[in-house]
Amino acid sequence: MNVIIRKLGQMDYIPVWEAMHEFTDQRNNVTKDEIWLLQHPPIFTQGQAGKEEHLLNPRTITVVKSDRGGQITYHGPGQLICYVLLNLRRLNLTIKKLVYILEQSVIDLLKGYEIKSERRDNAPGIYVDQAKIAALGLRVRKGCTFHGLALNVSMNLEPFSRINPCGFSGMQVTQISDHNIDRSISEVSDDLIKTLCSQLNYNLENIIWKNSLPLTKKYYN
Repeated sequence: MNVIIRKLGQMDYIPVWEAMHEFTDQRNNVTKDEIWLLQHPPIFTQGQAGKEEHLLNPRTITVVKSDRGGQITYHGPGQLICYVLLNLRRLNLTIKKLVYILEQSVIDLLKGYEIKSERRDNAPGIYVDQAKIAALGLRVRKGCTFHGLALNVSMNLEPFSRINPCGFSGMQVTQISDHNIDRSISEVSDDLIKTLCSQLNYNLENIIWKNSLPLTKKYYN
């Protein structure tokens, strides 16, 4: 099965969010699944269930109310964003199973770096020594997903102190570089694709690589 992987560099949140909506609205049963890998400039995103009390002191960082699941989180340079635009019906997956796959992909990735990580009950994401290293937030429309996961690689973690990350007061956050691992965003993204495609049963030899967003509706015809 073919999948399109888009390595997009650093892009503002709103245009990518709009592109995910357009892609999902226009796709049909034969549209290839896509995975988008990128970074965002500093921004706080508030999920559908987000509560204002979890936004403590944003100062100059923009806050956007998103339509993904979950509470509030921070995105910034040095954090790998992986948006999964997948047809759940075609993959014969439930949303619960996809969450498990995304989490397992990060666990497998970190294991390869000799970092022990785990899930936590009632708190989606991946944790290292009780500190959160990856956050998840998804949306499903017409049986297809968008949004995805955010993995802290090597970034300024200070803005997380301005929120209750994912709605948990005092939650600690961590990143790959805190564990004596020197891997670039590009290297981590390549490693994550290997573990994620393995979990989703995509053949790595059939990946179609692109480096830009699908910009026109003609793309979907």
